[in-house]
Amino acid sequence: MGLKNGEALGMIETLGMVPALYGADFMLKAADVELVSYENVGSTLVTVIIKGDVAAVTSAVEAGAKAAASVGKLTAHNVIPRPIRAVDDIVAVHGIEA
Repeated sequence: MGLKNGEALGMIETLGMVPALYGADFMLKAADVELVSYENVGSTLVTVIIKGDVAAVTSAVEAGAKAAASVGKLTAHNVIPRPIRAVDDIVAVHGIEA
């Protein structure tokens, strides 16, 4: 995946695919961010991960969380500004390019 210096990771987690996709759509339209991955966590939980500038990711996650909650169950959302390399390596294993 390769986070650049100063980039952030943003995540939303939902119950089911519909709110996850709806939230992802809003995240990608709200700011200049890139889709990293999505994970079917289990028990119908789905996590969508984005990356980009800290401010852009923060704005995108807020928009995506609000959108997802409007059509289904949002279970969590978070922004990790400038994560350490080990976190980048974990996310890369589950990236959409993998």
